[in-house]
Amino acid sequence: MTTVTPPATDLRLVVGFDGSAPASRALDAAVNLLQGRTGRIDVVYVAHMPSMAALSPGAVSELETDFGDIEQELRTMAGERLRGREERWGFERRQGLIAEELLAAAKDTGAAHPGATVVIVVGSSSLVMHRVVGSVAVSLARHSPVPLVIVP
Repeated sequence: MTTVTPPATDLRLVVGFDGSAPASRALDAAVNLLQGRTGRIDVVYVAHMPSMAALSPGAVSELETDFGDIEQELRTMAGERLRGREERWGFERRQGLIAEELLAAAKDTGAAHPGATVVIVVGSSSLVMHRVVGSVAVSLARHSPVPLVIVP
């Protein structure tokens, strides 16, 4: 039996965040997972544009403005939740289908940090519109090439 500690791995946590209670719990779980490890939390807000809105240029413009406001609100909310608990984090807004964009964020993170362990962390229903677009957690569980933590 050996008592050698394995080398520390750079842990990169991609957290889907929309401000909901499940997403906040996912962010809390990410803080706990990162504790005592090297790495970073990447908080990702995915602005999802309904297909009907894509038909109207005026609606698209209005939604873009709304998404910008939501982004600032969520960035502030994440910062307040992490303040004093974890300083190694960043915030990113993406646009598209939520599960696809979280997978893309994980892929981009892995490419930018070869050798790091990339993990996606989401709440069990961290999308307000999950009834419209399907369960993000279920889709990620079916398609994620990286470890996935689904927080109840």
